[in-house]
Amino acid sequence: MAKPDLIFTRGPIHTGDPARTRASSLAVTGERITAVGHDEVRELIGSNTEVIDLQGKLLLPGFQDSHVHAVFGGMELAECDLTGTVGVEDYLTRIRSYADAHPDRTWITGGGWSMESFDGGLPTRQLLDSVVPDRPVLLANRDHHGAWANTRALELAGLTRESADPFDGRIEREPDGTPSGMLQEGATALVSRIVPPSTPADRLAGLLRAQKLLHSLGITGWQDALLGVFGGKPDPSDAYLAAAREGTLTARVTGALWWDRERGAEQIPELLSQRDQLSHGRFRARAVKIMQDGIAENFTAAMTTPYLDGCGCATANSGLSFVDPVALRSYVTELDAHDFQVHFHALGDRAVREALDAVEAAVEANGRRGNRHHLAHLQVVHPDDLDRFARLGAIANIQPLWAAHEPQMDELTIPFLGPERASWQYPFGSLLRAGATLAAGSDWPVSSPDPIAGIHVAVNRMEPEATDGRVFLPEQRLDLATAVAAYTAGSAHVNGFDDIGSLLPGHLADLVVLDRDIFTLPPEEIAEAQVLRTYVGGTLVHCA
Repeated sequence: MAKPDLIFTRGPIHTGDPARTRASSLAVTGERITAVGHDEVRELIGSNTEVIDLQGKLLLPGFQDSHVHAVFGGMELAECDLTGTVGVEDYLTRIRSYADAHPDRTWITGGGWSMESFDGGLPTRQLLDSVVPDRPVLLANRDHHGAWANTRALELAGLTRESADPFDGRIEREPDGTPSGMLQEGATALVSRIVPPSTPADRLAGLLRAQKLLHSLGITGWQDALLGVFGGKPDPSDAYLAAAREGTLTARVTGALWWDRERGAEQIPELLSQRDQLSHGRFRARAVKIMQDGIAENFTAAMTTPYLDGCGCATANSGLSFVDPVALRSYVTELDAHDFQVHFHALGDRAVREALDAVEAAVEANGRRGNRHHLAHLQVVHPDDLDRFARLGAIANIQPLWAAHEPQMDELTIPFLGPERASWQYPFGSLLRAGATLAAGSDWPVSSPDPIAGIHVAVNRMEPEATDGRVFLPEQRLDLATAVAAYTAGSAHVNGFDDIGSLLPGHLADLVVLDRDIFTLPPEEIAEAQVLRTYVGGTLVHCA
């Protein structure tokens, strides 16, 4: 029997195996785990075995992200970055500094600003004009469902008071109808489509930049939630294929092909062809992404009842269903028959119900094919729909960082949902108690890709830096083991891996070492843990 290449010893080791949750030693031979246990594993050490003394540090299964936009996130790291602050003057200083530092850029692009920074979540073109009047500027907000444009960008796009709103978005306007500089949802494409496109080299560089960051956070694999052309952005698929072919893709990546919501079932043969073409090495495109609605903060998330206005009265707006819900059932049924996984963006309770109805139609027509359909975001879930997840085998793909009190939630969401509907938000605990399988992701660059921060919020329902003690719907907290499982075995399951996510003999050695045992920490200290090492298939891909 071959001696192990690696042995980790003097744990603790959290295996994710319900039969034996803890061990102190683990052996790796080639890409796979070959032994898990205690002192008996040390007897396998050979002359060429590398022994890693954990010295009490925690070994876990590698984290997986079930919903991320890695190429876009990596590209934005090289653009005008407005994350990490909510001050309008800070934004303007950063924008001016970036423009001054890049005089060769014909457009100033980037993003990461927060809606909470502006009255009603609506920045103006005049603010941007005050710092960059002579070049077009287009900056996505942090959730990437809207963008802030200056006057020059609006002029180049030909947007005037006569311009019509697109079917899937809204141009915010000044009193006389002139575009104000804020573009919602599909309206962002009216400007982004004229931004000079990125090159294949730009996209590949973005992917590799993102991969380095994600590995540093203990992430060994992910599902890219949008492969295709959307919002004026080019398709990032070529970056994955290039990296897979040249051997620089060290992560395991599942891609979700974009469902063009302006078309119907006629695009399915194209998706089948893309699935065949976009599979190489550690990259495969086996999912289809359907964005069923928008977001609550700009009132485009699809709700079963209308949004409220600032006075607490019902409006005429219940949000947008981007795909006709009846047609959605037939589309999902056909995709399921072709063994595509369907990855839904479903944020409002009506969108959640429409997605579950589509999964139910597919199950009734095709039987259970094991395609692991999943609903991402799940901000508002009607109580009547909670038990449907387990019954239909639909996976709850949660983004835990959003489930906390913060200004955007408290000022731009809760008042316009009303008390009852606000109490249905991010029902992680209720979904778990109803038997749903949980997977977890970040939606980076919408929010931080750090799984440890996400686990912290899932357990505490408070942001790591919160000081006011307010817990957001405490009955929806998860225990630590469940939160870790969602970021490991749950997301590995969604991403199509049955031999990743728990530390068992025969499983792939995708591993992460933390600087402390989070299972012995007070819950409020979870976010203080740091990643020391990340391994994919037994190969070290990050060392702090």
